[in-house]
Amino acid sequence: MTSEEDSTAELKAMLGKGVEVVSNLDTILGDFFSEYRQLIVSLGLGFGSIIAVKLTLALLSALNEIPLVEPILELVGLGYTAWFVTRFMLKSEKRQEFYEKFTDTKDSVLGTKEVLGKKNGFGEK
Repeated sequence: MTSEEDSTAELKAMLGKGVEVVSNLDTILGDFFSEYRQLIVSLGLGFGSIIAVKLTLALLSALNEIPLVEPILELVGLGYTAWFVTRFMLKSEKRQEFYEKFTDTKDSVLGTKEVLGKKNGFGEK
């Protein structure tokens, strides 16, 4: 009978520890997430980016299987490239304008220069 009582006491102790862990689970998880927040966010963004790239590639692959879509997309790309070159790259003053817009946008995104109250070159404040 003592071995049976010992095993019952062990079981009660283990169940007590389990109940304690479950009752403190919100505190344990909260501490874990607050301690490793940056790592968790970085991993989540990394996995999300990988999934987004894979889905985009799958969508483009499926679109390329449709007749005439691939050449039309290539023509759109060539047309946009030609427009971009003629709009921004042929004349020196247009290249300078594009460079200023690009650096202003880069600085506002990366936060290397304060651009509050200054237009970023794309008509936005």
